[in-house]
Amino acid sequence: MKILQALPALHSGGVERGTVEFAADLVRRGHESFVVSNGGPLAKRLEEQGSTHIEMPIHRKSPASLGQIRPMRSLIQELQPDIIHVRSRMPAWIVRLAWKGLPIHQRPAIVSTFHGMYSVNPYSAIMAKSDQVIAVSNCVRNYIIQNYQVPEQKLTVIQRGVDVDYFQRRELNEAWRHALVAKFPELQNKRILMMPGRISRWKGQLQFLDVMQEITRKNPDCHGIIVGGAESGKERFMHELERYRKKLGLANKVTFLGQRDDMAELYLFADLVCHMSTKPEPFGRTVTEALSSGTPVVAFNRGGAAETLQACFRDGLVTPDDTHEFAQVALKLLQGRTPAIEIPYRFRLQAQTESTLDIYQKLVQQ
Repeated sequence: MKILQALPALHSGGVERGTVEFAADLVRRGHESFVVSNGGPLAKRLEEQGSTHIEMPIHRKSPASLGQIRPMRSLIQELQPDIIHVRSRMPAWIVRLAWKGLPIHQRPAIVSTFHGMYSVNPYSAIMAKSDQVIAVSNCVRNYIIQNYQVPEQKLTVIQRGVDVDYFQRRELNEAWRHALVAKFPELQNKRILMMPGRISRWKGQLQFLDVMQEITRKNPDCHGIIVGGAESGKERFMHELERYRKKLGLANKVTFLGQRDDMAELYLFADLVCHMSTKPEPFGRTVTEALSSGTPVVAFNRGGAAETLQACFRDGLVTPDDTHEFAQVALKLLQGRTPAIEIPYRFRLQAQTESTLDIYQKLVQQ
């Protein structure tokens, strides 16, 4: 089959990384893989793994983006894909309007993935108008059913898969460790608690600082690292985090590492990974990646992250927003032997690819 995926850009987010991994798995299975986006650092990796990237400015949430309808229609006519898989709202609008201008016999099937609980309005409703709709978790599926008229037969839950073998096979490179500690000497000989995720209020970095204050009082050998960059418009919140860190007396106990491209090494370096989103996340990709690396995870018991922990590592579940309980569970996991971690098949990249291909094949046959 020939598959065209459409998303805004190829930077470092979970949707982007997942798209690149899925595209590589399609190529390994003998399919033709194309991705259209505004580009970004991951475009090079995408092409190195055998897919073709088409750069097109379909990322702006602006009426000006509708100027891409005609170029998109030309692209579809040129490629003649069997499936177009849309992963975001503006690309979905552009694809849909381009598709409607094609002769019926030239129209490929359209699949959409709800990667989040999008606000309920006509703009978001485009994601529910595809031939088949994929939800990345059960909580997203329930949200779609509550807010959009999607027939059950058109809606499928497919967990976001992770290349578990990639994380399980890795060992921490000592040269990498030496370079990290040389740059951040405060991490030397510490028990590391990592908070991954872009700098954003709802990601829970403020709560992480509260937890670190309690943990470091009881165990001075612990050190926190916050891994993620501040996107445009979030600089004020970054300054707020720095002030709060100082207020709590954590200037030498919590380090901001910024945006990194060595997450696999950081999962191995950390003794514990923390997931503290203040609202339900559709899917906790960092949770699955960390657990695949053998690193325990503590997370609030809600949303897609909780679905992963309930299946893989129940010992890490904490009552939502209870930072005291969070600290207690973290300390217990750091002090004792890590309970067994199990990654069911449905959370693996192979399962995601197989389930998605099943949908593609049924649509092509229809």
